[in-house]
Amino acid sequence: MTEIFSTETGIFPSKINRNIAEVLFDFAEKFRDEILVWCHESERHNLNVSVIETLFHHKKLLFSYSSSTNNFLDNRLGYFEDSPFIKINKEVRYATWQMNSCVGAVHATVINACKKDLKAKDNFDYFLNSFAKSAMPNGLFCYSEPRLLMQKKVVESKRKTNTYELFRFTKQHYKTRWVFLLFFNLLLFEKQFQVVPFVFSLFYRKRNFNFEALNQIALASNKKNIDQGTIDVLIPTIGRKEYLLNVLNNLASQTYLPKNVIIIEQNPLENSQSDLDFIQNSKWPFVIKHHFTNRSGVCNARNIGLTMVESEFTFFADDDIVFENDLIEKAILTFQTTGNEVFLVACHLESQSVIPHQIKQFAVFGAGHAFVKSACFTDLKFNVAYEFGFGEDNDFGMQLRNRGYDILYVSTSKILHLKAPIGGFRTKPSVPWQDDSIQPKPLPTVMLFKLLYDTKEQLLNYKVTLFFKNLTKEFIFNPVKYIRLFNKKWTRSIFWANELNNQ
Repeated sequence: MTEIFSTETGIFPSKINRNIAEVLFDFAEKFRDEILVWCHESERHNLNVSVIETLFHHKKLLFSYSSSTNNFLDNRLGYFEDSPFIKINKEVRYATWQMNSCVGAVHATVINACKKDLKAKDNFDYFLNSFAKSAMPNGLFCYSEPRLLMQKKVVESKRKTNTYELFRFTKQHYKTRWVFLLFFNLLLFEKQFQVVPFVFSLFYRKRNFNFEALNQIALASNKKNIDQGTIDVLIPTIGRKEYLLNVLNNLASQTYLPKNVIIIEQNPLENSQSDLDFIQNSKWPFVIKHHFTNRSGVCNARNIGLTMVESEFTFFADDDIVFENDLIEKAILTFQTTGNEVFLVACHLESQSVIPHQIKQFAVFGAGHAFVKSACFTDLKFNVAYEFGFGEDNDFGMQLRNRGYDILYVSTSKILHLKAPIGGFRTKPSVPWQDDSIQPKPLPTVMLFKLLYDTKEQLLNYKVTLFFKNLTKEFIFNPVKYIRLFNKKWTRSIFWANELNNQ
């Protein structure tokens, strides 16, 4: 730290040879309703001061950014964490707990709420990453934000990640078994025998922060996120007439009515026609846009529906769900209070219960319980390569992320998913690999998602965990044969994933 500067008073007289986190604590106490900013001296004249205040449309935010191609804990994080928060898109605002000392900002209210649980003696990069990793699940919104800098030049990081810090971070913020997994993956894929950092990490205790005081900070965005306030509902359906009718009745009883309900009905039987007679025979308090197709597949159905959306917001729904009559009203309120454009409401089966949480950033996207500002998915489509497989929801979510939109989880609203036993794929879908002598594993659609959105390290870690999860007695009797067969199945999965992607 070389200087402390105030936008109102200029250079602030203070001891500069101090731990940066401790200075952050001091100034949060002195200026309790101010935004605190840090910036490396090399980026001092590149700091975009004018944008910082507009970024803080509410207080529960933590931003940082570095144009470096590497982050503090580097890509080896992928050897034990499988989440979208690892591979950061540095061109847009991107949700991640990976923070950087290069430049960043946080509201003093957040520091004061959390400081009793924080460890100021850590070096600043470690402090920031530990803070964000622990606070993100508790309702702090953390982002890599390129607008913090006026010019973004891609540079290589001058700071080489300390392997001791990597192992220590793993032990303090993850389950202990991931330390062993990290050690194994480094040995297997990078030929590094990191026994000393591994052993040292075992002496650290896991950090269990709850950040209860964060709950006392009101989530009240001042961003104008609602203009017209209209909402459409998009429902793909196949062979679930009675369930769909119940959903429409649920929607008709809403305290905040949708403008349009878009129903994409599928029936792959040749010469079949719609059997949804209640659309025309009943009176509804909204417009029903009904499209019938003989082509089955939820990706295709949703893509047809996307072209029919005309309202400011869209509720992506399933045809076999039950919800309270204030679901949409509460959703509109959530758009307003969070200032966010995308969120999921809690979705559960009858045998499950919903554990209440603070509104928080979420790692996945579900197209059966999502609310999205319609402008976010202009020109986006569900990738039909995933048709009849798995992953189309998360792929669409990643497309949204890479446009700079965050995905939140809201547990105060709930949707019951009935998992209707009828409908679905009336005939078993045909897949191009069904006649392969070596059946691909994992499913090529799962592999496709991994290839598109994971880091190399995450993909290798997935391979290792998949191997251990599927161990059988055959491995004991003939491990060489078992490993060879596993690798052949993995190779075929990659082949078919690339074939799907090239279609």
